[in-house]
Amino acid sequence: MENISNKKRKYFGTDGIRDIANNNNMTPEFVLKLGRAYVLFLNKKGHKCLNIAVGRDTRHSGPMIQSALIAGMNSAGANVTDLGVIPTPGASYALSKNNFSGGAIISASHNPAEYNGIKFLDSKGFKLTDMDELLIEEMLEFEKEHERPIGGEVGIIFRGGHFSEEYLSSLILFLNTIKSQNFAITVDAANGAASTFVKPLYKHWNDKVTFLANTPDGLNINNGVGVTHMNFLSAATVKNFSKLGIAYDGDTDRVLMCDSKGRIIDGDIMLWVIARWLAIKNELGSGLVATVMSNMVLEDLLAEEGIKVFRCGVGDRYVLDTMRKEKSMLGGEQSGHIIALNYSNTGDGLSSGNLFLKAIEELNEDISTLVDRFDKYPQTLTNIKISDKEKLMNHPILKETIVKAEKMLSGKGRMLLRPSGTEPLLRIFVESRDAKLKEKIATMLENVIKHILSEES
Repeated sequence: MENISNKKRKYFGTDGIRDIANNNNMTPEFVLKLGRAYVLFLNKKGHKCLNIAVGRDTRHSGPMIQSALIAGMNSAGANVTDLGVIPTPGASYALSKNNFSGGAIISASHNPAEYNGIKFLDSKGFKLTDMDELLIEEMLEFEKEHERPIGGEVGIIFRGGHFSEEYLSSLILFLNTIKSQNFAITVDAANGAASTFVKPLYKHWNDKVTFLANTPDGLNINNGVGVTHMNFLSAATVKNFSKLGIAYDGDTDRVLMCDSKGRIIDGDIMLWVIARWLAIKNELGSGLVATVMSNMVLEDLLAEEGIKVFRCGVGDRYVLDTMRKEKSMLGGEQSGHIIALNYSNTGDGLSSGNLFLKAIEELNEDISTLVDRFDKYPQTLTNIKISDKEKLMNHPILKETIVKAEKMLSGKGRMLLRPSGTEPLLRIFVESRDAKLKEKIATMLENVIKHILSEES
């Protein structure tokens, strides 16, 4: 095989492989080959006598994709434990506490129901590195050349529903350490993998808990609910006179919240709260890791507490990479991916929600004042649909405009042009205390990009 260190991933994006289910890269035929390629990858990594854990979210296409993936793994000689419907962090928990060779979760996270995807995990429940995913893609090209096992060497399937119960028990155990459970909350499960977990998790909460979007039918996952539709939770929280609203996404690796007025408590605010709490407990490590999208006020406020913020690229895998490099125990994204390594090996919406509740209790925080005190720099995020991201980013006119924009923002803010890793989009991000300057820069970039695209069409 050729040296792949300089190759780019063809199928994997920033969070696994995603596509419309039964189409392109998410057909049963392709997924079966992918299952075989993952086993061959594990073999190459030195794993023998494989047992792999596979779970899924609530999508209609989930059983089809899961069946194909498991068939491919069995065909390559691996035994598979079927975790059933389980949050992505639940699968990670099962891997971290048991003797599995690796794992996979079938989910398209926050995407609509017609999409599906596959995220692979290592034996400890961590997401794979870019290089690991390149190796899997390399195995896809050569999987036909490998001899297929026969007879008793063909893999078999085990039931693994009890792993969900173990994960849930760990969450309940932690939540029950919170003493001040005397305020009403509203919980939006996004009709996703959290749906069967939220009621038992909050069963002993002392005050009223209202549950929303926890009746999945396979097609209503993320449909007007969850972290991508926070207006739904905000309205319900105000209507229910709840002090706090909590929303998850389809696979429950993200969490966002709102206060009693329906104002959004995003990942940045949660990181601000949890980081201060962990620092007091001496569990933060060297500081907090946040992505380039996190608001600049996060650095300002944490600097007042003597807490350092390390920046990284967008994507929870890059958050984790930077956490390891900088020896940080907490990192996350504005979008609600939060990794607290003393509590989870991946983004965990349920656990992060628990940590936030624990932190506000021990810091004696007033939830209703958090949004006001976290006085954000104004930000603009614009998405433009594009087909050839690399060609556009290398266009000389766009490069000139970027240099001009950076000079205009010097000392006053920052900007970022970022191709999406999961969708055919270019994201224009501008942040500045000067709202007029922010809008001017964002409009200038958007107009230049649209002009370039119109000339090429």
